Amino acid sequence: MSEEKILDNLGHVRAMLAKHKLVEDLVHRQDMPRHDLVEEVVHNQHPVGMRSLLERIPLAEIAQIIEALEPEDRLLVWEEVREERGESILEILSDEVRQELIGDSHHRNEKTTVSAFELRNGRLSQINVNTPYDLKCLKPIWVDLVAPTPEIRAWVGRFFDVQLPNPSNLTDLEASARFYIEDNGEIHLHSDFLLDTKEGSRNVAVALILHRDILFTVRTEELPVFRLQRLRARTQPGYVTDGKDVLLDLYAADAEYSADALEDVYAALEEVSKHVLGTEITDTEAAKILADIAREEDLNGRIRRNVHDTRRAVSFLTRGKFLNADQLEDARQILRDIESLDGHTSFLFGKINFLMDATVGFININQNKIIKIFSVASVAMLPPTLIASIYGMNFKVGFPELDWEYGYPFSLVLMFISIVVPFWFFRKKGWLR
Repeated sequence: MSEEKILDNLGHVRAMLAKHKLVEDLVHRQDMPRHDLVEEVVHNQHPVGMRSLLERIPLAEIAQIIEALEPEDRLLVWEEVREERGESILEILSDEVRQELIGDSHHRNEKTTVSAFELRNGRLSQINVNTPYDLKCLKPIWVDLVAPTPEIRAWVGRFFDVQLPNPSNLTDLEASARFYIEDNGEIHLHSDFLLDTKEGSRNVAVALILHRDILFTVRTEELPVFRLQRLRARTQPGYVTDGKDVLLDLYAADAEYSADALEDVYAALEEVSKHVLGTEITDTEAAKILADIAREEDLNGRIRRNVHDTRRAVSFLTRGKFLNADQLEDARQILRDIESLDGHTSFLFGKINFLMDATVGFININQNKIIKIFSVASVAMLPPTLIASIYGMNFKVGFPELDWEYGYPFSLVLMFISIVVPFWFFRKKGWLR
């Protein structure tokens, strides 16, 4: 290609970019009806014109044009070529520009990571992947994507010829939509993995795809189960041999993580039991205890949901006859572990209900004590009220105390005695305890 031709096309690209910026700036400053709609129309005209121009330019020339542009303009041009011809252009670009387009903050966030794992001397070796170029010389058995952007999912999917789903959209409940086999033999599993932190617990959806003996995992955030799996596979020779081993070990580690969480639930409930069954508790203490019990009940429910989901996934693998004899035995062991965890969650639900009923019982007892005090006081005040009512009827005839010098003190003493006598009687009967 001639230098003159490249400069000519570069001039056209720069002119189109400058014109688009000028028009957008003018529209942005204008005060007109339906301003947002006009801005959107003007903004959408740029990709059409730029894409039409770039389609007529060879790949190598586009790479040279991108490298000659300013960083902001590079991104605008890259947006129009990355979907169809992006991989080929990335191979031509310099490392610095390639990293800017793929690995910069425009296409990643602080949680985004892409890791490929190869088997080396029986251990997993982790390679961080920033661009499609990093995958060229790799033969991974596991590719792990954390919070991938649509761009990253697209170029990883194109490289391995696999469709990677958006982990934020894994909300299907039906088994047919979560565990299935594609026509090309891909095995798709959408599972929930438990995440228990000090801030709270939740179930994180993870897409797991087996394609050509490679396991692809896509999720929105890092999980302890995956960290544990990577650590074991990197340090223990022969721990995994292929993508199916990695998949089964992820489910086994998830069951183990759930078991640890159940132990934490039991320990927390033991602390609650000491307060509930040890001494009398105030309403304030009871409210705090109920909040603690509710938190543990929520975690226990999430664990139960998690192990049930893992059971469904492992059962799908065993029924589909995807596993060899050793892997099938590992899958059966996972199911046995899950069965024991399921029984333990049922036991904890019973303990939680008992502690909650006991706490609510203490609250009722405290309330009954308060009501009893009011009831006793009300009954004790009835005789003096009766006496005061009698002496307040103002009938001179029939009330000799009206002309008695000590009539008023006599009525007060009589009221006092009428209060003391009921309290003495209630105490003797044990009704005040």
